[in-house]
Amino acid sequence: MSLTPEQIAQLLASFYPYRERFPEHRAVPEQPVARDEVLETVQTLAHEEDALGDTGKVSGSLYLGDHDQYHFLSEVFEAFAHANVLQRDMYPSATKFEGEIVAMAASMLHAPEAIGVVTSGGTESLMNPMLVYRERGRAEKGITAPEVIIPASAHVALDKAAHYFGISLIKAPLTQGYVVDLDWVAEHITDNTVALVGSAGSYPYGLVDPIERLGELALQHDLGLHVDGCLGGFLLPWGRRLGYHIPAFDFEVPGVTSISADTHKYGYTLKGTSVLLYRTRELRQYQYFAASDWPGGLYISPGMSGSRSGGLIAAAWAALLTTGEAGYLDAARRIFDTGARVREAVESVDGLRVCGNPSFLVGFESDDPDVDIYLVNDGLVARGWRMNPNQNPPGLHFCVTLPNTRDGLMPQFRSDLGEAVQYARAHVGETAKSGALYGMSGTPSGAALLPMLLAGALDAMTEVPDPSMFGPTPS
Repeated sequence: MSLTPEQIAQLLASFYPYRERFPEHRAVPEQPVARDEVLETVQTLAHEEDALGDTGKVSGSLYLGDHDQYHFLSEVFEAFAHANVLQRDMYPSATKFEGEIVAMAASMLHAPEAIGVVTSGGTESLMNPMLVYRERGRAEKGITAPEVIIPASAHVALDKAAHYFGISLIKAPLTQGYVVDLDWVAEHITDNTVALVGSAGSYPYGLVDPIERLGELALQHDLGLHVDGCLGGFLLPWGRRLGYHIPAFDFEVPGVTSISADTHKYGYTLKGTSVLLYRTRELRQYQYFAASDWPGGLYISPGMSGSRSGGLIAAAWAALLTTGEAGYLDAARRIFDTGARVREAVESVDGLRVCGNPSFLVGFESDDPDVDIYLVNDGLVARGWRMNPNQNPPGLHFCVTLPNTRDGLMPQFRSDLGEAVQYARAHVGETAKSGALYGMSGTPSGAALLPMLLAGALDAMTEVPDPSMFGPTPS
């Protein structure tokens, strides 16, 4: 399968919806642009782009949806937006904010001590522990060809870390319940294994891997065990408190040595912070970087980031305080109850199958050859919904957030989902608009073309467009 020049132009044009409405700046303007003009542009863009999320029909992405709270957190951010937390002599408040964020997260996740760092997001919170376990394996066991075993459903940021840090990822298959196959993991531990990983919950399916059993394997073989709680870390503990059936996944499990949990997801703060916790200080020190002979002076850094805005850390601290246990428990109750209704909606439609036993994020697939799940997605998009696509195998998931819990949305989702499946049945054999890239990756020609298209998409996100990209101008 290949794309026509017109289809490629259409794909690229989707990255530049404003190119004919607003001026494009290819150099710093000779004269300053008036602040009012800049603010008007920003406010117009923000208002238009918030419209979809404000409907409550978006899976994931927007976890809070409360513009009053966004405004409050932005006020907190403003006070420290210019502050560089690397310079603690000037901004010692960063130590208060960061230390208390770590302590509050550690208490929530049953850590024996408050040992951790605040990072720039989930990717950094997954990359740092991979580096830590590589360094521990090298220092304590002499391992020079480190391997880490992860579930096939684990977050792709772990692949990124392995690529950067020279680690071999061993990907364990999933069971019929869509969690990691423990027997397979046990059989593939070698002398080069430095760590195991489990998800709580996994991005495609929202499921919690059997962390207790992984913990037993980690203790038996003296391995690190990282729990990727970037998605569920600030939600699952409150669900357990409320009595929902959620297996143990945090530091209550003896073999767990580190956990990541994103504050900018169910912690309900601004985008750009996450918490990474360790069981011991010795482990955390493996991610530290220090240089003593640089002409610029002694340099120390707790992780990959250098300069960081104090505003984001202050906002995360403020979000935890102003939400409080009562707020997190109330939000968790609404989310898990809505998740159950999403699952019921999927199970009520012939042609669809729920993946595993989900709670707050419901992955689903087609079990009918006449129902292309990506055509189902097309039908949902036409009705104003934005799901997240899965692949290998093809599927969708609905990650429930607070905007999805408003009254009247779930009956509408159930009705729209049924109509979307009927749309898919009526268009059997057609190529789905929302699944084109996934479809191409299933064929040799598509697989060869896909990296080029993805690279082109990344280029498009960071460049002012050349008009020739969009083909000839219609006469």
